[in-house]
Amino acid sequence: MRHFAYVRARDAAEALREASRDPQADQVQYLAGGTNLVDLMKDEVERPGTLVDINRLPLGEISELPGGGLRLGALATNANTAYDARVQARYPVLSSAILAGASPQLRNAATNGGNLNQRTRCYYFTDTASACNKRQPGSGCAAIGGVTRVHAVLGASAACIATHPSDMCVALCVLEAQVRVSGTGGERVIPFAEYHRLPGDEPQRDNTLMRGELITAIDLPAEGFTTHYTYLKLRDRQSYAFALVSVAAVMRLEAGVIAEARLALGGVAHKPWRVPEAEALLRGQVPSDEVFQAAAEAVMAGAVGQGGNDFKIELGQRAIVRACQQAAAGTPQSQSDKRIA
Repeated sequence: MRHFAYVRARDAAEALREASRDPQADQVQYLAGGTNLVDLMKDEVERPGTLVDINRLPLGEISELPGGGLRLGALATNANTAYDARVQARYPVLSSAILAGASPQLRNAATNGGNLNQRTRCYYFTDTASACNKRQPGSGCAAIGGVTRVHAVLGASAACIATHPSDMCVALCVLEAQVRVSGTGGERVIPFAEYHRLPGDEPQRDNTLMRGELITAIDLPAEGFTTHYTYLKLRDRQSYAFALVSVAAVMRLEAGVIAEARLALGGVAHKPWRVPEAEALLRGQVPSDEVFQAAAEAVMAGAVGQGGNDFKIELGQRAIVRACQQAAAGTPQSQSDKRIA
């Protein structure tokens, strides 16, 4: 690990001021739980000149919003969020997704804001001896033509085939959350679908944050889909592993017909993957495997494998069908008994 300056911010204004001092945005990083950042610093993947510790900022509350929504503080831990009685009762797909990720020890330290900003677990990104456009723009992508089992089959580019690792973000995507951020230019709200980026020719940019901006909260809408939902995570082992494919599925049924349906996938793209046109195929339909299969094929349309991850295309379709079955039946996947229901 390289030498760095350390600043403990007393309030948001000081944090933003410190983050704006250096003209190079990647030279200043906010430190919260540090469960991803510190590891990357030890491996010299991340090399910030300054760490701005934001743990003293009053951003750890989970609070009610007018109209029935819920605000998740950026510094609330993943564990506190997953086990919050309001989240469990009103947004069970989010609680389930968080509990599907990491380990209890990591969830106790990791924060909501940090979860959104965690970096890919691409083997080549974390190996500084390998070419990686995300780590060093213009150096190439050693993953293309390499070992690709965990890599993207949707939304990839010639510059990067990495995937976003978060479980929580897949659920936030399907819930249509909003990300509140603060910067030197003031506050703004980013719809969750617009927060993360596809790699394009700038894979070093994971999200749409501007220089020095700080996540302050995540807002959940009133609709949480409390009955017909599931978070299905398929991985190489049943705990402490990132998704090969994951699916957050939520529905609202009226008189046995799907009135509303949303699907978001993890493990297949550079961001949580959602296809509104596929969801439209479910609305107005009586739940059936044929209807679910049509939606699954629409979600995975255009998927391209890299050889080692070709299996994800069929696995993605199968996972979507199974997740839709679970959601429609109101029998969500258990995150304690991880056998697929």
